[in-house]
Amino acid sequence: PVRDINRKAKYLEATATCIDISKSSISCESVVCAGSSCTIEDFEMEYDRLIVSVGAQTNTFGIPGVREHCCFLKQVEDARKIRNAIVNCFERANLPRLSDEERESILTFAVIGAGPTGIEFASELRDFIEQDGPKYYPSLLKYVRIKVIEASTTILAPFDQSLQQAAIDQLTRESDFSKSFESTVLPPNYQLTELLLDSGVSEITEDSILLSNGNSIRYGLSVWAAGNGPLPITLNIIDSLTGDEQAEAQSVARGRIAVDPWCRALGGDGKIFAFGDCSCTITNQLPATAQVASQQGEFLARLLSQCNVDETDTEAETTNKLLPPLKDLSNRDETLAERICSFSTQSNRFAAPFQFLNLGILAYTGAGSALAQVPITPNNKDNMIKGKGKVGFGLWRSVYISKQISTRNRVLVLLDWAKTRVFGRDITRISD
Repeated sequence: PVRDINRKAKYLEATATCIDISKSSISCESVVCAGSSCTIEDFEMEYDRLIVSVGAQTNTFGIPGVREHCCFLKQVEDARKIRNAIVNCFERANLPRLSDEERESILTFAVIGAGPTGIEFASELRDFIEQDGPKYYPSLLKYVRIKVIEASTTILAPFDQSLQQAAIDQLTRESDFSKSFESTVLPPNYQLTELLLDSGVSEITEDSILLSNGNSIRYGLSVWAAGNGPLPITLNIIDSLTGDEQAEAQSVARGRIAVDPWCRALGGDGKIFAFGDCSCTITNQLPATAQVASQQGEFLARLLSQCNVDETDTEAETTNKLLPPLKDLSNRDETLAERICSFSTQSNRFAAPFQFLNLGILAYTGAGSALAQVPITPNNKDNMIKGKGKVGFGLWRSVYISKQISTRNRVLVLLDWAKTRVFGRDITRISD
């Protein structure tokens, strides 16, 4: 639970609907339930410093039918919806008096977007079909198809080309069903996963995906994993920020809050901070990953607790320019990063800016294999440690466990993995 993270913080469960920068206030609304009836209550809160970390929402790029007919991969509710939809597809295809073509279209699972999110989902779905499908739906497996649709010419763009090819080989490998399944019932040249590269999506209807090359795909479930877009509250903050600096930076930020190297919003007079997917550092653009957001959050916590962000420098008053935050060394020693910053700027007054430490990227590719790419030196793509297969899988799982926010969560995740290994996946449908 979020309340266990920091007992000294005060948590309010509400939705921020508007930020009034001139009044330093936030308009919120909260759903208050009493018995079986619920009402929406509005309230306002004033702030001294505002930290924005709302993330992003799924970007549909204005393609017709995406929001109406696709499942997304953002919230817990999305995961439950996908879980129910997968089982519904199998149960619908199991009904009598359906033709083979109808069953195949119902059991075609389309994954739109071949980045890490889309590839990991397709890999997990394939694991379910190969490992648990023979137990629950042995007669339907010959109709199942997974189609990964990608507008570019490759998958997993952040990875090295050799690892991209390893992922393609793993995804398109020959199907490996559990031993209890008679593979002779499969049609000749059966391919469970198909990669459709260089295939943009032009429209999605209730049962078909129309591609930019003129082809169409009939499907039973479509999952959209093709990018991030700004939330309404983020756009509201951008419009409210003063001066031309924020507006001019939007040519690069594109709907994200443009920030300086200290995570301060441009045009926010040093009172508004932003980090994570809702922000964009103009001088050094960073990938929209949890690794970046985590490091930015830790940096900002140290900055606010160890520096005089409220103190105005005399040079800033004369130049009318927002200078870096001032260090406060009254109760602590200077850190190594601050010493380096002092040497590079020839000044001992300013706090060190945020520096992203790239710890590498990981992606699960199915059947107990994963990709791992860890840089040895910064900004050198040729000097990397690359792993795949079981080695990459071991690293992927160890990192996954270590990044859980509490010991309780680590134990629960390990128990889930153990239960799945012993008993298989639970296909019980969870109603909303």
